[in-house]
Amino acid sequence: MPKLRVAVLFLAVATTAHGNWTIFSAGSEPGGAGVVHQHVILENAGTDDRAVVDLAIFSTKSCTLRVIQNEDGASNLVDVMRREKCLAGVNGGYFSPDSAPIGLLIVDGKMIAPLQRARLLTGVLTASARGVQILRTREFLRQEKLNAAVQCGPFLIDLGRRVRGLEETRSARRTFAAVGGLDRAALGFCSEITLAELAKILATAQIADGFKISRALNLDGGSSSAFWVKRETGKAFSIPEQKTVRDFVAVLPRGSGD
Repeated sequence: MPKLRVAVLFLAVATTAHGNWTIFSAGSEPGGAGVVHQHVILENAGTDDRAVVDLAIFSTKSCTLRVIQNEDGASNLVDVMRREKCLAGVNGGYFSPDSAPIGLLIVDGKMIAPLQRARLLTGVLTASARGVQILRTREFLRQEKLNAAVQCGPFLIDLGRRVRGLEETRSARRTFAAVGGLDRAALGFCSEITLAELAKILATAQIADGFKISRALNLDGGSSSAFWVKRETGKAFSIPEQKTVRDFVAVLPRGSGD
């Protein structure tokens, strides 16, 4: 299996009482259609904790998002990504024990479940002819034709700043979506961490050159969390889910998911 090209960054920084997340090492490798896999290891100067973040970063001019259903739970992320010829993907949104989606879900332009008003469901990840967006639930207007949408939450980053008041005690695997300047977006995975610490990392650490996150939205996490990205060689880097999930969010070249 080819290794990431890794540049170790030894950072001389002053520690604070609570500690800041700083990058210990970072590496990237190209995928298809301009997708870049970024693998970052971070350290907390105050606690000596480490976190690992994987990102599939893409241009919204050349790529789009598609939501792929897995209602019967028969497939895992790896199988779906290969079958649908995707460039990258993660697990999708929340679902009930009977596999019903919780919150808005639009698949291939068709509404599967309506928008909900709930404390946790604070945002909507959308894909349309205009590109990829992350909207506050209150901002969402069902006027534009959407190819894909998944409602989830909580919001992690807004206006480039971490959202305050996020859960600080429960660590778990996390998946998320992010958008930034220059028409760039990403799907991401993080090793076990709290929502508050993930928001801090995404807001304060420059985890990818030229990609400043303006908004980030948490997706279904814990045992649902999964990440997959196709390498330029045709092989893939993947982190499998630990239980069956209902749907996936995938990156595809524009035209295939529009």
